Amino acid sequence: MPPDLLGFLAQHRVWGLISDSARQELLAHSEVLSLHAGEQVCRAGQWSAHLWLIVQGGVNLDDPELAQTHTLLPGESLGAGMTPWPLQQNCHILCTTDTRLLQVPEAMLKQLLSLEPALAPFLPLPLNGRNAETAADRQIATPSHDTQLLSMRLQALIKHTPVTLPPEASVMEVARTMRERGVSSVMLVQDEQLLGLVTDRDLRNRILANGLDLSTPAVEIATLNPMTLDPRSPACEALLLMSRHNIHHVPITHGKRLVGMVTATDLTQQQSTSPIYLAGDIHRQNTLEGLVSISRRIKRLQQNLSAAHTSAYNTGHVITTITDALTSRLIHLAEAELGPPPVDYVWVAAGSQGRCEQTAKSDQDNCMVLHDAYDPALHGDYFKALARRVCDGLAACGYIHCPGEMMAMTDQWRQPLRVWRQYFHHWINVPDPKALMLVTVFFDLRVVYGQHALLHSLRQEVLAHTAKQSLFIGHVVNNALKQRPPLNLFGQIALIRNGEHAGTVDLKHQAIAPIVDLGRIYALAAGLHDVNTSDRIEKAAGAVDLSEQGSRDLCDALEFVSSQRIAHQSQRMQQGLEPDNYLHLAELSNFERSHLRDAFSVIQSLQEVLGQRYQSGLL
Repeated sequence: MPPDLLGFLAQHRVWGLISDSARQELLAHSEVLSLHAGEQVCRAGQWSAHLWLIVQGGVNLDDPELAQTHTLLPGESLGAGMTPWPLQQNCHILCTTDTRLLQVPEAMLKQLLSLEPALAPFLPLPLNGRNAETAADRQIATPSHDTQLLSMRLQALIKHTPVTLPPEASVMEVARTMRERGVSSVMLVQDEQLLGLVTDRDLRNRILANGLDLSTPAVEIATLNPMTLDPRSPACEALLLMSRHNIHHVPITHGKRLVGMVTATDLTQQQSTSPIYLAGDIHRQNTLEGLVSISRRIKRLQQNLSAAHTSAYNTGHVITTITDALTSRLIHLAEAELGPPPVDYVWVAAGSQGRCEQTAKSDQDNCMVLHDAYDPALHGDYFKALARRVCDGLAACGYIHCPGEMMAMTDQWRQPLRVWRQYFHHWINVPDPKALMLVTVFFDLRVVYGQHALLHSLRQEVLAHTAKQSLFIGHVVNNALKQRPPLNLFGQIALIRNGEHAGTVDLKHQAIAPIVDLGRIYALAAGLHDVNTSDRIEKAAGAVDLSEQGSRDLCDALEFVSSQRIAHQSQRMQQGLEPDNYLHLAELSNFERSHLRDAFSVIQSLQEVLGQRYQSGLL
């Protein structure tokens, strides 16, 4: 072992704390690696159980998913006890110059920790980090700034009083005001009412690019009646609004009073797992390969949301927003290749995407409603090709093809409005087993892209009809009651007995799906337009044998179970495993197990209420 290494360790701020004999023991069981500039130490996911101490030179941790590089210099360490498991899974180690590394085996670290307690504060992560059941393993890194914002109110983000001008002010006045006040937008106000919004992008795109006169009234280039939010709204709502509409400014109003402005810059530091950054990056991609690369960040996004203790409700909306953005961009790319659509259409999300309840593990459920001017002979090939490109693109991005083929690429689910009317009429009036199965998918529809009016008219007709069809709803109830929460006769949680997942609880099918079914039944019976399960349950309170208290209990049960599912999936992803829905109760504290049992009890009791109502023929 080179004698200069002993001196290096003795002067090191960490290794200098241990005894001379311990340093000699360390060197005796370690190896010196001499590497050249550009040489790879190891690839992502293939890190060995060592700690590497940089003696000379330097290394980069390159994360290709996030296009980020972390540079480490002499004296710094990486690997066992130092580098979080997700970084080990995602980063390659590359030498920036000719480099010498001291490679210390994990077993040696454990021995030193037992003999030299002074080392403990400097090895913050557990050894054998992949399998350790500690709090550190449940988190990936310090939650990014944007995920912390999800629990904040918008009023905390308003930096200054509203910057306003009258609508007749010239664009020159707007530009000067922006410069003087150091803002990127000005709101146009008349009689204390918000009329419009002018941003720096409007000045570039609508004035300079078109060569308009600087004396042009600002109202002529403004976005009139802009979307607004209440200051008490969570910051997540601004994130969702900006992501879905590709905007960067949201005025904040309390009633009719203008309070201030929140921008994308206020909400995020443009980190690559920010929902706004992801959605914007998606819209800038011009190839499927680019979209596939971005889609790999979704798992990291869910981990960040979980680490920031974001609600399951908000997490579902954020993850779904990214899926919507990927879908919309795939449609844009398909239209650019195939040409403009020959007739109007709407691309519709169904299932969990339709309900805004997606997690990082999702298949795809979607369909297309075409204008009644659609002619299969003239237009069929175009829409078949478009649907195939989008569905295959989603599959490439990690949203597997629906096992039941309930996708727009299937001819049956790519039909004109008149055919969809026939489908729903048949399902409602002839509720056979297949129809009831289809109800669980196609009654949860939401527009992603295209002509909203096509789905709106269909939804209006269907809900007006279902609210009067007690026999149909009774069949839906009976079908839903086949899926019960896993409680035994003694009110204890019953685990799966056999098969690959024996000893676990299936949170998706045994807990979340029954709540989703209840929410759908409430919506159909009350004629509610809401698609999200929590929104349905909340709106149905006081009707359809759902009390206000029952509504709150069921919403709380859904939030708790969904949060446990997200945390479980995030923990598996952190450990380098594929996310799933099968929870071992050992992952929960006694307190959490008690709440899970209570959640199952709430589901069971509300199922019984509906069962008694409809099975008895009462309405």
